[in-house]
Amino acid sequence: MTDIARHFIDGSWVEDGKPAITVDVYRGTDHAKYLVGGSGTAERAIAAGRTAFDRTKWPHAPRLRAQVLLELAEAVSARRDEIAGEIAIENGKVLAHCLHETDAAISEARYYAGLARAVFGRVSEIDEGKQSIFAREPIGVAAIIVPWNAPSTLLLRSLGPALASGCTVVVKGAHQTSGVNRIFAECIAACPSLPAGVINIVHGDLEVSTVLCTHPDVDVVSFTGSSATGKKIMAGGAPTLKRLSLELGGKAPALVFADADLKTATAEIVRGAIAHAGQMCTAITRVLVEETAWDDAAGRLVDGFAAVTVGDPMDGSVQMGPLFDLPSAERYRSVLDAARQAGNTLLDGEVREGHPRGNVVTPALYEIADNSHRLVQEELFCPVVVVERFSDEEGAVASANATRYGLAASIHTNDHGRARRVARALRAGTVWINCHNRLFAEAETGGYGESGLGRLHGLEGLDDFLETKHIYAEFGRLPGA
Repeated sequence: MTDIARHFIDGSWVEDGKPAITVDVYRGTDHAKYLVGGSGTAERAIAAGRTAFDRTKWPHAPRLRAQVLLELAEAVSARRDEIAGEIAIENGKVLAHCLHETDAAISEARYYAGLARAVFGRVSEIDEGKQSIFAREPIGVAAIIVPWNAPSTLLLRSLGPALASGCTVVVKGAHQTSGVNRIFAECIAACPSLPAGVINIVHGDLEVSTVLCTHPDVDVVSFTGSSATGKKIMAGGAPTLKRLSLELGGKAPALVFADADLKTATAEIVRGAIAHAGQMCTAITRVLVEETAWDDAAGRLVDGFAAVTVGDPMDGSVQMGPLFDLPSAERYRSVLDAARQAGNTLLDGEVREGHPRGNVVTPALYEIADNSHRLVQEELFCPVVVVERFSDEEGAVASANATRYGLAASIHTNDHGRARRVARALRAGTVWINCHNRLFAEAETGGYGESGLGRLHGLEGLDDFLETKHIYAEFGRLPGA
């Protein structure tokens, strides 16, 4: 068992709250200890962030901010393999994907280190001798609430732009991945240029999250998670009109046209659906297939999903690890039951026997014709994929857009004109062409509809952490001009 995860507040380690233990998701054994903070812990962290924002040079020191982000990138790089292993143990993602996730977090830190020195405003001459300056300034104290399914990259995806913008931060990671959170806290504490109070880290549960989402000294909340929780955060932040950055649920469709390279499309769809056992908001959960290619495409999909190896996420030969916990496995079973009743079984799923926790499952495919069915409409967060038919571009777009989500989608076709037409018509924040789940620091992500508010990654990732200030002056003309 690893060292206990303590809170990091105002530049010091804080031991507050009762100890609790995370679980090895695959083996079911105790793994890492952490301290469960409460409302007082969260308030202390917010106060430290407020003081650092109001009384230090941090909001006005872009070179310092860039230096801290570069130091953080180096600290995380030095512990890359350790972090990836901890992610695999605590959330069940296969190790190769955990390494990729950690590399993405390092990339985020380096990318936003560059942007920290490139936050520019603009100037406009309104009329002769009358000038407006539009300055971009940090909004204040940011609360970052990180989920369990990608605790590395989803932390840096918000922390990077928050720091680059000049905000101070309170981070609350998922308590289920407190072993990962502890290492990141140690990496942050090891940054020699970081002023006290700029980054504060609190471990805890709903009590801590509630304080972060309602406290008047928190100016912006950045949250990744379910749409239902996002709505609660909106309600909690309403009395103080907090800025919100929300990446929420998804129901990503993959549209397969008859002219697609079906071999490549199948491989991309399988990878896109089984990533973290479907426990990603951008995971493929619907496959829409053109009618004239149905037999060939459906057969390839069945073969591709049936060949997926499942089991221990630390085993390099395994393509898909377990579901996160036993409630997730129970939800998977209920989804299978509903899908068998609602449509045609293409590939049935199962819970594999003989595994310690009963959460090792197989991918499943079901054809459902009614796109109003709850399995088409709801985010399932497990490796169950609904397969649907369409006859033309208009039908494909109408079906793809028929849910309240709009986070991501992919199009598979060799007709580049069609790809552009359909991508333009889809109501999704990201559309990939002939691939899926290509995510990187330079490219904004975010959703339409109930998939969220704002954008993360990229240049626009700074926007949720910045205010625009208008400074106006009338200075006249030179005498005799």
